[in-house]
Amino acid sequence: MPQLVPPHGHETIKSLLLPEAERADEMARAAKLNKVPLDSKQMSDIFMLAMGAYTPLDGFMGQEDWRGSCLDMKLANGVFWPIPITLPVDKGLADSIHAGEEIALTDGDSGAILAVMEVREKYVIDKTVEAENVYRTSDPEHPGVAKVLAQGEVNLAGPVRVLSEGDYPSTYPDLYLRPAQSRAMFLERGWSRVAAFQTRNPMHRSHEHLAKIAVEVTDGVFVHQVLGKLKAGDIPAEVRTRAIQAMIDNYFRSGTVIQAGYPIEMRYAGPREALLHALIRQNFGCSHLIVGRDHAGVGDYYGPFDAHHIFDELWDGALLTRPLKIDITFYCRKCYGMATAKTCPHDPEHHVSISGTKQREMLSSGADIPPEFSRPEVVAILKEYYASL
Repeated sequence: MPQLVPPHGHETIKSLLLPEAERADEMARAAKLNKVPLDSKQMSDIFMLAMGAYTPLDGFMGQEDWRGSCLDMKLANGVFWPIPITLPVDKGLADSIHAGEEIALTDGDSGAILAVMEVREKYVIDKTVEAENVYRTSDPEHPGVAKVLAQGEVNLAGPVRVLSEGDYPSTYPDLYLRPAQSRAMFLERGWSRVAAFQTRNPMHRSHEHLAKIAVEVTDGVFVHQVLGKLKAGDIPAEVRTRAIQAMIDNYFRSGTVIQAGYPIEMRYAGPREALLHALIRQNFGCSHLIVGRDHAGVGDYYGPFDAHHIFDELWDGALLTRPLKIDITFYCRKCYGMATAKTCPHDPEHHVSISGTKQREMLSSGADIPPEFSRPEVVAILKEYYASL
């Protein structure tokens, strides 16, 4: 029988979603508790905790876990964790809540109750410490740093019991896979070596090349896309999903790729976020994470291969899911195909550089997208979307 990598830091997946039979009574009780509205990132974290993607966490981090995660990439108990998962609120709201109290966590827009949390700790952080250690910059222009600097002054910490996964299961019934489900699918297919491909963009030829390299050295590829809040200008998940499926159906051998999505909101923390993505994929059952150029980066804050190098800094046993480090990919007109700097001997003048940003620019301007850049079946779906704007 195939054996998958075990969950991170725990014997089993730690899903914090309350069993369905218990939710109605808990929801009625939660309606009488003090309410704490959540922003989009906090709601994303609740949904990640619900499905077990953040195993072994049992809720939002206390001060020692926050500090260890920022400074040493370790929780207080020594388990590897590269980015803090916290619940900051304004001081006025924090002052109205006492340690030991249970509170209801709600959707900041609709007011719907999402979870119940036992507040075990309230603490104030040095936001600069988090910014400089996690994001490697305190520049407020960095979108992740901007969120840290703008967040409330006090962190609430404690275990949560999740009562709702929001609209994700109904909006993406075939795409929204929880770790227990992906693990079952891998085992059903006889996969033990599974490479995850993280994306928030439709797949162009470079992405296709990365995934096909992974197919050659593993049992299959898990195309795992971001369903949480994106940056302005990003292509919506429903369009992206169709475009990715068109590529899978037309350009991959049947049975080698599974497409799925998960509710994370990007932090754009570059190298640290690459580590978090690998940790999450360990919980989903993936033995490898494809790490290409500037993984989870933004602007010029990180070098193109910083996310490769950070895996080499980990201690033995920190993380079982390993990176598949792949060089910058491009189409070479002399090779007549996709290549990387490790495989192509030709000068850059023969290379077609491919990126999601460039593809969005061409689509926005109505420019023709050459087949060296993106597959025609994918381009047709994307052009239909841009024509509707």
